Amino acid sequence: MFAQPIARLRGVVKNYHLEGGNIHVLRDVDFSVCPGEFVAITGASGSGKSTLLHICGCLDRPSEGTYELAGENVGLLSDDQLADLRQNYIGFVFQDFNLLPYASVYENVALPFLYSTLEPGEWKPLVLQAIDDVGLTQRLRHRPSALSGGERQRVAIARAIVCKPKLILADEPTGNLDSVTSREILTLFLRLHDNGATILLVTHDQDVAGIASRLMTMKDGRLSEKA
Repeated sequence: MFAQPIARLRGVVKNYHLEGGNIHVLRDVDFSVCPGEFVAITGASGSGKSTLLHICGCLDRPSEGTYELAGENVGLLSDDQLADLRQNYIGFVFQDFNLLPYASVYENVALPFLYSTLEPGEWKPLVLQAIDDVGLTQRLRHRPSALSGGERQRVAIARAIVCKPKLILADEPTGNLDSVTSREILTLFLRLHDNGATILLVTHDQDVAGIASRLMTMKDGRLSEKA
């Protein structure tokens, strides 16, 4: 049995106000992720799954309803408090990698410690360990332009796990990769999960979603669990 949820949404609604009227992206979403779960959310483009992920990652706020992360009501926090919460609890993996092009693998993975209060002697071993965990020790000083797509995504995953986050959020992490490389990245996610990571992944690809232990579907802003 899982412990208390690390992330919980209750009655979450997300609307965007445009000149032509409101766009209803999320509609009354109730959802939670508990420690140790591997959850995948599928849905067509525009169904609202990425918006849901951004709310879970404190990159966006609900229009209505509440979102709690690690027991904190996110809606009551300041921007600085949200930044601290992201730093301490969330690791992000995006489809387009979001790496600094002129920074090395080591420097990209070390980015989360840029404003850390830790001393270099404390965080440098964490960076080296994260890079080793994704199998890129031999690419330590390479820049992204010298890496394959799969290697770039491995760097992004290393950066996501380097602070040992409570929740890893992955937005279409294989969307820019070929099928062989995609399988390698999914195998890495499975290994992270086997080692205790809590993962929430969104994808339009049913095969990618199939690796998760719990599957949800987003359609027209509504979330439902797949049996």
